[in-house]
Amino acid sequence: MEVLALKNMKDINAVLFDIDDTLFDSTTLAKMARMNAVKAMIESGLPIRNVNKGYSLLMKIVDKYGSNYDQHFDRLLETLRCKRDPKIIAAGIVAYHDTKLAYIKPDPDVIPTLIALRDKGCKLGIVSNGRSVKQWEKIIRMGLQHFFHTVAISEDIGYEKPNPKIFEAALEELKVQPRESMYVGDQPEIDALGANNAGLISVTLVKQRHKEPIPNKAAQPRLKIRKISELLKILKPGQASIQKESRTLNG
Repeated sequence: MEVLALKNMKDINAVLFDIDDTLFDSTTLAKMARMNAVKAMIESGLPIRNVNKGYSLLMKIVDKYGSNYDQHFDRLLETLRCKRDPKIIAAGIVAYHDTKLAYIKPDPDVIPTLIALRDKGCKLGIVSNGRSVKQWEKIIRMGLQHFFHTVAISEDIGYEKPNPKIFEAALEELKVQPRESMYVGDQPEIDALGANNAGLISVTLVKQRHKEPIPNKAAQPRLKIRKISELLKILKPGQASIQKESRTLNG
């Protein structure tokens, strides 16, 4: 856990979180769900033998239309010059959602950390980009909906991270000031940048796949952690107050 130059910080009264790749491993979920969908579609008659090739074609479609598009599998059939086949499409949908059920689980230290933060008196919230129903589905499937005092999702708020207005909406709901609030996310150029611009203490959850340098100084997080439970090392025992000295802990 890396703590960077945190001097003269007042008590932390609110901790807000991103959802994807912060509370759970959404990258692995998306890859496995799409891979299993392609396998199921091949078994149901999709005219391609190589699963990896089918996955590569599907990802090009996802990149083109966006992850929230709801006809990826239809476009995959078109790419392979096939007429629309409801059986093949349905096989992909079922496999995709069955995989989601298996993978939408909070990381092991998330619930214990949320309980500990709540017991310290911290208000808890979520600030997330995405469609409201999809993001709420993730929260509810993980069983986390009762932990949060506010959930600000871009589709509802009308602004996306890194726009500071989405953070401001969450803080207004919590009735806390930016300087007494902390935001935890995995993407510095979106999460840390937005939190910094809104005046919150930015915390980046460093993933193994996200270790490249951050060229944009404005997106440099105030804190870097490797797992959610390290937040409890930042806060002093018995109260929601950030450690004021700068130091680096290996963990």
